[in-house]
Amino acid sequence: MVFSITMSDDEYNFIRSYADEKKISLSEFFITSALEKIEDEEDSRIYEKAKAMYDADPVTYSHEEVKKILGLTK
Repeated sequence: MVFSITMSDDEYNFIRSYADEKKISLSEFFITSALEKIEDEEDSRIYEKAKAMYDADPVTYSHEEVKKILGLTK
């Protein structure tokens, strides 16, 4: 698939310089950057959901309690 992006010469040179420094192609840079952005936003969404669940019921367990619950202790 071919994808086209319009940017200023300054933006292109800045990004190209970074990609060259990291020894990656522009394609690899853009794909990696897009995927990392999506993953960061997904992580944030998951955190917010977990935080809301914890705030609604702030129960925590120690490692020993978890082992006992899971039957991992003798």
